[in-house]
Amino acid sequence: MSTFGLIEYNEASAEVRAIYDDIMATRKTDWINNFWKAIAHDPATLKRTWESLKAIMGPGALDPLTKELIYVAVSVTNNCHYCIASHTASGVQEGNDAGNVQGIAAVIGMANETNKIVTGYQVEIDERFKPPLGNK
Repeated sequence: MSTFGLIEYNEASAEVRAIYDDIMATRKTDWINNFWKAIAHDPATLKRTWESLKAIMGPGALDPLTKELIYVAVSVTNNCHYCIASHTASGVQEGNDAGNVQGIAAVIGMANETNKIVTGYQVEIDERFKPPLGNK
């Protein structure tokens, strides 16, 4: 259960309904997921978060599936079960499949393992990995 409960569309203020309407129009859907309903108790946070997410996850240099895979990876690392489920589902809509899910889980696990080893050993960064890239 959400800390403050969920604000359903028919219970929402006009300000929140306008944001819900934009979410549904942008996503071409007829429902609002629980994340938005939970943060709707603070309309300013709802609006700011939606506008930021819409900009970052919208068209850009990265394709939609890559963005969803990155989102899943960060969500796994942050232990956010809701975001893992939400963005895995969004990734499937963008063409993700079981093989990709398994592959990204392996990469996430390996990255976390090697990150902790490097941190524990306090490994210095190789010169060729430092900006500007391409130096030898």
